[in-house]
Amino acid sequence: MTDTTLLDKIITNTLEAVGESREQIFEIGEKSRAEYVSLAEELKQVRLKVAAIIEKTDQTQLRARFARNRLVEVSRAFDKFSGEEVRAAYEQANDYQVQLAVLEQEEIQLRERRDHIERRLVNLNDTVERAEELAGQMAVIYNFLSTDLKQVGDAIEDARQKQAFGLKIIQAQEEERKKLSREIHDGPAQMMANVLLRSELIERIYQEKGIEEALNEIRDLRKMVKSSLVEVRRIIYDLRPMALDDLGLVPTLAKYLKTFQEHNQITTVFRQIGKDKRLPQEFEIALFRLVQEAVQNAYKHGEASEIQVKIEIKATKVIIIIKDDGKGFDPAITEKEGSFGLIGMKERVNMLKGQLTIQSKPKAGTVIVIEVPFRSAT
Repeated sequence: MTDTTLLDKIITNTLEAVGESREQIFEIGEKSRAEYVSLAEELKQVRLKVAAIIEKTDQTQLRARFARNRLVEVSRAFDKFSGEEVRAAYEQANDYQVQLAVLEQEEIQLRERRDHIERRLVNLNDTVERAEELAGQMAVIYNFLSTDLKQVGDAIEDARQKQAFGLKIIQAQEEERKKLSREIHDGPAQMMANVLLRSELIERIYQEKGIEEALNEIRDLRKMVKSSLVEVRRIIYDLRPMALDDLGLVPTLAKYLKTFQEHNQITTVFRQIGKDKRLPQEFEIALFRLVQEAVQNAYKHGEASEIQVKIEIKATKVIIIIKDDGKGFDPAITEKEGSFGLIGMKERVNMLKGQLTIQSKPKAGTVIVIEVPFRSAT
């Protein structure tokens, strides 16, 4: 048995164990996420109950104060009041004291439950994050073993070359998959989880508040589903705009920014300097993704109200400037923290042997300059 055959056998055996472990990690993450959503809703209800108890306690304390004053008044002028009046004053004051004790105990229990839920939510969040991290790591291993490595196995006989080459392929693929996974998780998946949770409450709302409130809840659900559908379509479009192959970079950017403006209600300004011409396909794809990432960052993180994109295609290089009026950031701090978006952009520019410059500071917007050299086909 050759070394390569032995390695493939080891990969196959390991693949089964990795696959099972990956599924178990995913299941743990999903269960923790479902419990987190349920507890978050319960925490909301408990907080409302605590607020109601506090308000009720304040009212009861006020009534208890009046009752005590009444009891003092009766006690000082005992001979002026009948036995029935004296007994009533005493019983009323005592009744309010009992009510306050009951409310105090109920508030303590609710606060303890609230604190317990908050601690549990922190633990669950840590579990979900850890599960996602482990699932991502397991996905890299699984894909390396099951797809990319086996596809290049015939061409690369040496085991060390096989490992290095396969990992390089997977690293690029996994970054794209991770980004798509985050978009789906933070967008449609989160929204559909909310739809599922709220749909379970409709029957209760109908029973407690009537048909009109239930219909209002259904209308809200319809809006959420519609919004989720728009987000799914956007993600599909982001995967690969067909216009890029047919029309080229400049028309596709113009169309993308116009659509982005309509969907997100934000002003976008697109300017082209010089003549438009087609670039090598790999350049057009990479440059489109760079602009797309910068625009998304300006909208989601920068909270900009206007985004300007300017592109100039010269004889031997392309210059793109993306400017926004958002809240800005400190590039040094953001880079140190390892911003996923900025890292991805720098990697793309480095692959094109270009230069990326970021000018930004808090409350002063952001300017991103991308310069990429290319060799003209003519």
